[in-house]
Amino acid sequence: MANAKEQLIDWLRDAYAMETQAAEMLERQEGRITNYPEILAKVKEHIQVTQRQADRLKQCLQRLGSDTSAIKTGIAMLIGNAQSISGVFAEDEIVKAGIFNYSFEQFEAANYRALIAAAQHCGETEIARLCQESLDEEIEMANWIEQRLPQLTKTYLQRKEQGAAAEAKR
Repeated sequence: MANAKEQLIDWLRDAYAMETQAAEMLERQEGRITNYPEILAKVKEHIQVTQRQADRLKQCLQRLGSDTSAIKTGIAMLIGNAQSISGVFAEDEIVKAGIFNYSFEQFEAANYRALIAAAQHCGETEIARLCQESLDEEIEMANWIEQRLPQLTKTYLQRKEQGAAAEAKR
C-alpha cells in the first residue's frame, strides 16, 4: 500500500491528465460552436483557465519531487479527442456539449475536493491552496453553464424551428 504522499502524487497525476483531457475537448468544441458567440467566448476563456490549472498541478508535482505521467496524459488526450469527436455526429451537439461540460466541471470539482483533503492530510498546505484555486474556477464554470443551459437549449430549439443553423458549425 502506498503511503499518503505517494497516493497524493498519483492523484495529482490523474488530475493533470484530467485537465489535459478537458483542454483537448474544449479546443475541439471551439471550432464548432461559432453559432453561439457567448458560449464560444466562455470556452476560449476556459481553455486558458484549464491550462493554468494544468500548470498548477505540475507545480504541485514538482513540490513533491515528481512529474506528470506521460502514459496517463496520453490516454486522457485520446479520450478527450474521442469525446469531442463523438459530438460531431449529433445534430444537437451544442446542447449535448453543454450537458457534458456541466457534468465534467462537477467531476473536476470533486477531484479537487479530494486533492485538497489529501494535501491537507499530508501537511502540504501550498498544494491544498493551489488546488483550492482550481476548485474555485471549476465551481465558477459549472455555475456559469448551469445558469445558461436552459436558455442554450431554448435557443437551439428556436433556431431549429426557424430553419436557422441550430447545430454547432462543423
